[in-house]
Amino acid sequence: MVSVIKIGKIKRKIVWHNIILSMAVKVFVLILGAGGIATLWEAVIADVGVALLAILNAVRIQRLHL
Repeated sequence: MVSVIKIGKIKRKIVWHNIILSMAVKVFVLILGAGGIATLWEAVIADVGVALLAILNAVRIQRLHL
């Protein structure tokens, strides 16, 4: 039972990391786009890249051995 609680806390931390990273990159690209620096393709690539990073970050949960 204790290990389930530990896994839950670790999962919550990873989920928040993914949310914060995703929102930070999206806001950054939005600012660059509003300034005329980033194009639509760069925004798409940034979005896909952040999604892949979030997936890879979430895969860490499978390696938990508590």
